[in-house]
Amino acid sequence: MSLAFQTDAHRLRGVTDLRGGIDLGGTKIQTAIVDPGGKVLGEARHPTPISGGPADVAQTMADAMREACAAADVSTEDLIGVGVGSPGDADEKTGVVSSARNLPGWEGSFPLGNTLSEALGTKVRIGNDVQVATEAEFHLGAGREFSSLVGVFWGTGVGGGLVLDGKPWLGRGAAGEIGHMVVKRGGAKCPCGRKGCMEAYAGRAAMEAEARRQHEEGVKTDLFKLMHKHEKPRLTSGIWERALDHGDHLTAKLIDRAIEALGTGIASAVNLLDPEAVILGGGLGIRFGDRYMEPLTKEMAKHLFVDERPPAVRVASLGDLGGAIGASLLFAR
Repeated sequence: MSLAFQTDAHRLRGVTDLRGGIDLGGTKIQTAIVDPGGKVLGEARHPTPISGGPADVAQTMADAMREACAAADVSTEDLIGVGVGSPGDADEKTGVVSSARNLPGWEGSFPLGNTLSEALGTKVRIGNDVQVATEAEFHLGAGREFSSLVGVFWGTGVGGGLVLDGKPWLGRGAAGEIGHMVVKRGGAKCPCGRKGCMEAYAGRAAMEAEARRQHEEGVKTDLFKLMHKHEKPRLTSGIWERALDHGDHLTAKLIDRAIEALGTGIASAVNLLDPEAVILGGGLGIRFGDRYMEPLTKEMAKHLFVDERPPAVRVASLGDLGGAIGASLLFAR
């Protein structure tokens, strides 16, 4: 299925050929072949491996990109390049990805860019997964009318991206880590190893760990029954939604807890940067953004310094393809 999005020609210059994009997530690998106008000509999605290591993940990424190319009737060698949005510490200069802890066995560093370039026969550029998705929403999606925004991607973890005065802001390479803003000092342990981070309450992986802990202590929930029924290896966003629709009390409690943490952390980022808009994306963000928009903005309002002039809050409009489209824009910078 191909999707077309209106492109601002002044924002995207110098793109003359087809490019690939790969969104590397904790639960899925989404690929897309994108033309200069932002139209997706082919796409493929594979589950992210749950065992092995970085080489296994890279192999799955290459397979998914070849599948997307086949859908677009091109080969990987025909592409001007392939952009990758990766979690962890993604070094744009070297293509090395380090400490991608939501991926199997990825505690150290791995030359993802060079590995994929050799496998696909084209240039590969690596960027932060949430930053490239944020830039996609800025250029082509829910953020087109704004010149400054914060992207908050609520999924396996909670990541952030920044566009300030029309330009991406990367800091020294690690800007936008909104998921690791402390929302409760000495609070719940985060997958990063620290305590009290927003991600410790709102990240899907942390939410699943807390659901398991409470279930083992005797709290009733349908979450894991639904996971096994639908043959999922994890509590995906779809499983959380089904459980919520079934009236599962633990699910509602943990999502409310996540919304409280998100509202607190986002408000703090807004107080620091004063952006025009906040774009909420990610698997859980897209799944629950509209449904929980009112409680989220109410939670934000409790902490906004300038509460009479809050930023616009929009759900990411590019859906599951946003990250892959954004990754492809690494060849439009």
